[in-house]
Amino acid sequence: MDKKKILLELQSFGARIDVPLEDRGRCGGAGPSDDKAFLLDGVPAMVPTLGEFAQESPYRVTRNEDGKYAVTSNGENVMPVEFVSSPRFYDLKTKDGIPYKKIAVLHGTDVLATTVSQRCIRWRREEERCHFCAIENSLESDSTISLKTPNQLAEVAEAAVRLDGVKHMIMTTGTINYRDMGVHYLAECTRAIKEKAPDIRIQVQFEPPENLEDIKYLHEVGVDAVGIHLESFNQEIREQITPGKAQISIDRYFESFKYAVGIFGRNQVSTYIIVGLGDTEDSIVEGCRQVAELGVYPFVVPLRPIMGTPLENVQAPDPKLMEQIYLRVAKNNREFDLAYRNSKAGCARCGACSGIAAFE
Repeated sequence: MDKKKILLELQSFGARIDVPLEDRGRCGGAGPSDDKAFLLDGVPAMVPTLGEFAQESPYRVTRNEDGKYAVTSNGENVMPVEFVSSPRFYDLKTKDGIPYKKIAVLHGTDVLATTVSQRCIRWRREEERCHFCAIENSLESDSTISLKTPNQLAEVAEAAVRLDGVKHMIMTTGTINYRDMGVHYLAECTRAIKEKAPDIRIQVQFEPPENLEDIKYLHEVGVDAVGIHLESFNQEIREQITPGKAQISIDRYFESFKYAVGIFGRNQVSTYIIVGLGDTEDSIVEGCRQVAELGVYPFVVPLRPIMGTPLENVQAPDPKLMEQIYLRVAKNNREFDLAYRNSKAGCARCGACSGIAAFE
């Protein structure tokens, strides 16, 4: 059994769930979605389960006679799988009656994740919308609320730490404005969270603000790590796939990377790189090498075709391509002394949406 091969194929092809489960996956929202957290040998991996392509996957989740779950292919068990139990904080509501799970959700086994603003000025302007993103679709399904307040996030974080042993937290956001990109609101949220849950480590994610000194403010209020997500190193592809974000040049992103590393340190700044948007293998590897040299961790993930987006029918990248990219990027990361385990918080630390940790 080649565990790496199975992991990469699951993340690209997805899996059909042929057994009754309370939760078959998260639908809509920012970032990778339409997926479910699998525990493969105890290691969390986010596996697509809801999109049409996942229903055509060669992999199925079945239940054995002993009651345990397994990933199967062609009727043969290829790997045991477990699922994370629903956390206890999901049973709670705020004083004004909002279920905690509409404010933040558990990713993997010990990560609390939230989209602080479910509204995005780029998404609401179709000509600026990122083609892989479904950030506002989850509002239609009533699975979340539009804007999470600092007090709400602090209340949920405290409960998640106390009841479920959550260790770190990811706060992404729809872009709130074109000036600080929501950085100051993320800072307010962080301050409130740290007051109620001082030991939780926090990563926040945002576009480069007009004034890079805003990034320093995040550090001052207790943010542990930041994610500034470029997605592609090719400007033409960015203009096609992320037309709003592409208005901020690649050079400006690199300026932001340098500034943020100067504040937070090496390995505490990361950038999401999506394979499958049109970049070549060599351009991805070279771009990842450039950011790694700066001290930025390149978090490489396969494209997740999400329902309701312009890319929902695009084929996810070949797992063999992902393997080659992971091998080459992980080698570069070692050269520059970067590793997922050295990230204090965030997507790199969690690792569930990528296979790169298996190659480090």
